Amino acid sequence: MHRHALPLAAALLAMGGVACAQTVTLAGSMGNKALLVIDGQPHTLAVGQRAMGVTLLQLADGQAQVQRGGSTATLRLGGAPARLTGTPAATTSAQEIVMPVGLGGHFMSAGSINGRAVQFMVDTGATLVALSQGEAERIGLDYRSAPRALTQTANGAVPVHRVSLSAVRIGEVEVSNVEAIVMPAQMPYVLLGNSFLSRFQMRRDNDVLRLERRR
Repeated sequence: MHRHALPLAAALLAMGGVACAQTVTLAGSMGNKALLVIDGQPHTLAVGQRAMGVTLLQLADGQAQVQRGGSTATLRLGGAPARLTGTPAATTSAQEIVMPVGLGGHFMSAGSINGRAVQFMVDTGATLVALSQGEAERIGLDYRSAPRALTQTANGAVPVHRVSLSAVRIGEVEVSNVEAIVMPAQMPYVLLGNSFLSRFQMRRDNDVLRLERRR
């Protein structure tokens, strides 16, 4: 399996908004999934999936073909962003999140917390969304003044800060006021616990996890 990655910050800085157009950059790829930055928002898509009206048509050899309405473009890893001016095709009401299985059998996805890009990993055994202090500082989360608590881990009780996240977003779905904890341990991902997952009905279809928002 080949991996390609570029610093996300560089991809974001390379982008500029224009009226009646969407700016799309290929920021990385992992297997059959592409990391696209669409109007400043990161999205991990498999071929055939869509985010913000942009559909990934093909992914191979460091290139991705994307479509928005009747407008298509070929993106190159490390290349300039493309501007898609086509009218976006009709979308759903953004009530469902679809995650293909990743390395190690885990379900992972790019997303954002309070508008800042993060990488999530689904953890159905976690009561709350959990992130490290380093990640909290990186995204500008003021956790030091938040209430302290203890959480039980395999290594015993660990002191944490309890916080409320204003917005947790994956793809086109955003959830407000999500409870979370900030932990002193370093973690490569933000654990997507039940304070987020309980807002959805979960269904696994083979190697795909579907989260359908509860009404």
